[in-house]
Amino acid sequence: MSRLKDNVNGGPAALRELIKNDMVVAPGVFSGISALVAERAGFRSAYLSGSGVAGMMGLPDLSVTTLTEVAAEAYRITTVSSLPIIVDVDTGFGETVNVMRTVRMMEDAGAAAIHIEDQEQPKKCGHLNGKRVIDRDDMVRKIRAAVSTRKNEDFMIIARTDARSVNGLEDAIDRASAYIEAGADAVFTEALESRDEFVEMRKRVRGYLMANMTEDGKSPLLSVRELREIGYNIVIFPLTAFRGMLKAIDGIYRDLMRDGTQRNFLDRIMRRSEFYELIGYYDYEKEDNVFYKI
Repeated sequence: MSRLKDNVNGGPAALRELIKNDMVVAPGVFSGISALVAERAGFRSAYLSGSGVAGMMGLPDLSVTTLTEVAAEAYRITTVSSLPIIVDVDTGFGETVNVMRTVRMMEDAGAAAIHIEDQEQPKKCGHLNGKRVIDRDDMVRKIRAAVSTRKNEDFMIIARTDARSVNGLEDAIDRASAYIEAGADAVFTEALESRDEFVEMRKRVRGYLMANMTEDGKSPLLSVRELREIGYNIVIFPLTAFRGMLKAIDGIYRDLMRDGTQRNFLDRIMRRSEFYELIGYYDYEKEDNVFYKI
């Protein structure tokens, strides 16, 4: 069956099934084509980072992107990839009423889950200094608003806390427990600073926990196996492929500028036939031809 007919997005139910049976391992994707590459590599879920959306636009991760821009990117991904996708919606793009609209738009965009963080605006990357967090009760209200708004009960609401870097581990644990109690399906414990802190969080917080393995951050780079042993349920690698892509195209541009031809690095690029296979080009072509035979 062709990609046009067969490529049904996994959605919330697929992500729920994954997390029940195994750890969810979600590489960061930043476009439809990157999601197809992740899918071909064997991943069963994916993650859309707010920083990745901003980065693809050449912008910093400082709340300068909008809800409609993130929703549009999520839609572009879910319409070509069958992977259930977790979407970073920053602070929910405002207060409780904004969070409610965010949930509606992300469900409509085909996301399987979102995560909302407890930072003040303008938010920062979770591994940078200078963050500020909102009052715990204000975040609880956001979570309750998100949970009450979703139309599909399988659509996951993940609450992210950035309190570890601001107020210390105890406050992060307290907030994580409060967010689960408020109805969050999982807690994203950002910027823990040692393996022992991941272990402590797991010991003291009930419910699903999500870890962020980002390069050059405050957290140690624990493997999927190590996080599974600790008892984490979701792990994301938000910008690994994005940064790899940037490094690769930087080299391509430099070599092209220097040599004035691509003849010397054809082995470093995806050739036309492989790209066509990846996107299902000939499936689209066959579908189109059907209507000329009617």
